Amino acid sequence: MQTNFDKKTYLQWYEQMLLMRKFEEKAGQLYGMQKIRGFCHLYIGQEAVAAGMMSALREDDNLITAYRDHGLALAKGMTANECMAELYGKATGCTKGKGGSMHFFSKEKRFFGGHGIVGAQIGLGAGIAFADRYNNSDRATICMFGDGAARQGMLHETFNMAVLWNLPVIFICENNNYAMGTSLERTSKVLDIYRLADAYDMPGDSVDGMSCEEVHKAIERAVRRAREGGGPTFLEIKTYRYRGHSMSDPAKYRTKEELEEYKERDPLVAVLKTLTENNMATEEEINAINEKVKNEVDACVTFAEESPYPDDSELYKDIYTDENYPFIVD
Repeated sequence: MQTNFDKKTYLQWYEQMLLMRKFEEKAGQLYGMQKIRGFCHLYIGQEAVAAGMMSALREDDNLITAYRDHGLALAKGMTANECMAELYGKATGCTKGKGGSMHFFSKEKRFFGGHGIVGAQIGLGAGIAFADRYNNSDRATICMFGDGAARQGMLHETFNMAVLWNLPVIFICENNNYAMGTSLERTSKVLDIYRLADAYDMPGDSVDGMSCEEVHKAIERAVRRAREGGGPTFLEIKTYRYRGHSMSDPAKYRTKEELEEYKERDPLVAVLKTLTENNMATEEEINAINEKVKNEVDACVTFAEESPYPDDSELYKDIYTDENYPFIVD
């Protein structure tokens, strides 16, 4: 297991997290300008979960998540252009402008959503893992959900089947302390969510989600176990969102002191500090990344602005498929 990380990894984390942060800040600004409509859930503050996870995965591993999906999509390798265009509802978006903020998707990058129904993706994640096991693939599946979704019955049914069938899936609860505006303490007597795995004899653990290093190490352990036939793992990754649940949420249910306490642990700042204090990167290298990300975000807005809306003929397309999957018997 990797315990020491090199300059390349820290620079990768910094660039990934900076892109997520700046993309989301721009999305929030554009939402206020009514360029983006509908629901919009920002990932600001949770970037270390995505960055630390991706450095421990292979490109062909699967990822499925809930509706706070922009940052994870970018980290999985989807372009800022296709992501911003989707927020705009444009035909060049990752789901042709039909899914919007909550339904990002990329078959090529093995990013399977973006799901708006709370907890629904938990069962789907196990299904993706089942397909890989059936087809003798050694891919791992990351199945993510929030602390609110941990209250859904779908979780318990899926956990039971995943353990019974020994599926190569890593369940991740991104615990950012609030299910919309309701704190964890108000919804459960079990405050250590990872302990839910105990009922199913599934390995479970708590992870510091403000640390790329800790996330990477936890994912690395779980993925190795999945690839070696050890079955599922449940990780409660404790993180924090700096913005409200969605753009319509003023987040008045938490104190300014609590928010500031978590901002002092900002993962983006922490990685930058590691790079500079350990002389891993020069000021010129950091500035080059800053400029690259700024240009990428500016360019994706221009791309979205100039892209066309979907044609009316697209209305009934992409609803059904005729593709025959190898694990379905005719």
